[in-house]
Parts: sequence; structure tokens; C-alpha cells
Amino acid sequence: MGMTKRRALLASLAIPTVLGITLVGCAESTDSGSGGGSGSETVRISGGITGSEADDLNESFAAFTEETGIKVEYTGDKGFEGNIVTKVTGGDAPDIAIVPQPGLLKTLVDTGKVLPAPEAVSAAVDENWSADWKAYGTFDDTFYAAPMLANLKGYVWYSPAQFAEWGVEAPKTWDELMTLTDTIQKETGAAPWCAGFASGDASGWPGTDWIEDLVLRQSGPDVYDSWVAGDVKFTDPEIKDAFDAVGSILLDPNYVNAGFGDVKSINSTAFADVAAKVADGTCALTHQASFLSANFLDVENADGETPTVAPDGDVYAFILPGMTEGELQVEGGGEFVAGFSDDDATQQVLEFMASPEFADARVELGGVISANKNADPSLASSEFLQEAMGILQDDSTVFRFDASDLMPSTVGSGSFWKGMVDWVDGKDTDTVLSDIQAGYEN
Repeated sequence: MGMTKRRALLASLAIPTVLGITLVGCAESTDSGSGGGSGSETVRISGGITGSEADDLNESFAAFTEETGIKVEYTGDKGFEGNIVTKVTGGDAPDIAIVPQPGLLKTLVDTGKVLPAPEAVSAAVDENWSADWKAYGTFDDTFYAAPMLANLKGYVWYSPAQFAEWGVEAPKTWDELMTLTDTIQKETGAAPWCAGFASGDASGWPGTDWIEDLVLRQSGPDVYDSWVAGDVKFTDPEIKDAFDAVGSILLDPNYVNAGFGDVKSINSTAFADVAAKVADGTCALTHQASFLSANFLDVENADGETPTVAPDGDVYAFILPGMTEGELQVEGGGEFVAGFSDDDATQQVLEFMASPEFADARVELGGVISANKNADPSLASSEFLQEAMGILQDDSTVFRFDASDLMPSTVGSGSFWKGMVDWVDGKDTDTVLSDIQAGYEN
């Protein structure tokens, strides 16, 4: 596999089943100038991962620390995305930052403070990820940041028991999805779909996921890439077609908003609240990323019990189908690992984080997946996550990063998010598309 000596050493470690990863702290210089394995060095990592996930992230370095003597301290910051650029430009950069968006990564690279990735990290990414993933961490032909974890978007969550009761199956094409929607509506006399766009200052982003899925499935990856680059405009027919397709569900009062109200209630419904309605059977279908699986741990099924996420359980999910059966074109997200220190300890941590061993350690702790092709999907904490990870690792999968995360912030997290809210509130599609496109001028 062409492993470096360092990778070979790490691969020999017996990684415990309980390893965690928490990455959010302010990076500081090492405690001493000694080399790796001295037991006196600390590498500090900063990011937006908080809570139990941060604890898991920190724990994921246990075997690495035992082997090398290098301590890794991750500190999570809920305001990371808004704070990190200020810290970096103000001379308070961490040793390593976990960056959740390529657009933010580009902003950090433009400060001149992010160091190009070491050759060993570049080689590890070539070995372990697809070229698309490496491209998201590359700017002006210089590779800066390796991918870390991933999430897969474009899932439709449903109740297997209800599907069996209604005599329906997961659709294989978009037309079949629309037929399924109509069948459930006629069978139940109620709206089949529920959706929530409310997310504080980020309200609207779940709607952008819908649009991104349809652009990719209707028009293909080349149009998607041109759209991200700004060459295909929001006002162009391909993007309007995606809005029209999504609107055939989300703007139809016969189809939404199960358990919450009318179409406009989508904007007042928190994006994660749909999990409870799917779990108790109130809502038959909802569109959300793989990470929604974690939200089912905190809700109840119709019997007042924690729902099981399984093909024969209370809830499960299928990938939003494309226009043609068999196509596997998906979008998703993930984090990238950017280095600000060139000391040996930081370099070793960066190399470890690009390895399958790191991915395995974190994935085994539960709740997350990785697109690292040499990581072990069987370590994922549920059958659903194992399948999702397998899709990301499949060479036949066409993967594209979340478009709104790649676009300039004035558009992606600005006019695009706002436009989705306005659209659900009743503003006509052509005006919404023009308003979103105007974000490029701000």
C-alpha cells in the first residue's frame, strides 16, 4: 500500500474499541522543543465540534498518544466559523483547525497563515480518498488540507412498517418517488412529507440541500460544478428546473407539512424536529442527511420507545432517487484538517489524521462516517451508517460537496439560505432566483 514508515508503525497499533475524537481547542506551541515520542509535546486543535462528539474526537487519539508521547487536545467552539478567521489574522491560530466548509478553508488559506500539507499527508490522501475530496482541499494547485469525517446528504427517511402496511416500496427513480407520494396521500388522506428549515441564523439551509440534490440528479455533475463556480447562474433554466421539481413536493399543501401545519410552517419547524414525527408515524417521508440518524436516539416511536433504525425497524432511509434507475449521484459534506504549525509533532498529528487508523478509531466510537476508502465500514455504529459509508467509498459513486458550502458566503450562506425561506413563504420562483443571484454582487 506504499505506507511510510510512520504509517506502518501506526498501522501496527491495536486500537481500542473505545477511542474518541474531540477537535476544538486553541492551538498552542509545544511544551518543549523535543521531537516526537518525548511525552512532553501537546498539539492543540480547534473546531466547531462540541459536546460528546468533541469528547469522542479527543479519545480517538488515545493510541496515537500512547505510541508517540504526543498529546492532542481538541477544544470545541460553537462560534468557530465566525471566530477562526479573526484568531488566525490576529496571530492566535491553533496548531490545527478542523474546518467544516471548503469556502471557509479558502478564506483561511487567503490569510497566508495555512501551511501547505506535508508530502506525507498529500500521499495519504492520494491513497485513501477520491480525487474529488483532495480537490476540495486544494487551491491554486497547492494542497492544504486533508479530509476528515463526512456526511451523506439526500436521504429520504421513512417507516418500513408503514411501507409494508401500504404495500409500497422504496422508489428507484424520481417519477416513482412522486407516485409513492401520491399513493401515500390517497391512502392516508394526509400529507406524506414533513420538512423543517428553521435553524437560527442558518435557517433555510435544509432547503438548499433539496435544490442541490435535484441539480445534481436532473442536470448532472458538470452542470453542478459550473453552478458552484458561478458560470451557471441561479436564473438559468437548469436551476429553475430543480426548484420546480422540489416545489412539486414542498410547495404542495397536499404533500406538506405533516405533523406541523401548512407549507409556511416549514420555516417555523426546526430542521431536527422532523425526526420525532417520522418515528411516531405522523410523517411518512422527510428529506435529511445521514446525521439525522443521531436524532432518533432522543425521540419515541408510537409505543413510547426509542425507535430502531433498521430496514425492518421503526425508521430507515433510502437515497433520494435520480431521474434514471441505477444512477448514484450524491452530495454531502465533511471537515478538512488545516495546519498552522510546522513543528514535528503537528506534522505527525496531521499524518495520523489522514490515515485509515484515525478514521477507524473515530468511526468505531459511533455516530459518524468517513469517506476514507481504506477505513473499515463495518466499524460504523449502525447498519444504516455502514451502508452510508459504503456508498461514500464506492468508486462508482459520483460525489459532490454541498454547493452552498462551496459558493461565496454572500450567496451560499447568505442569499441562497434566505431565498429558500422567502420561497416557502410564498415569493415566486423567478424573483427568488434573481434575489439569490444578486448575492454575487454583494
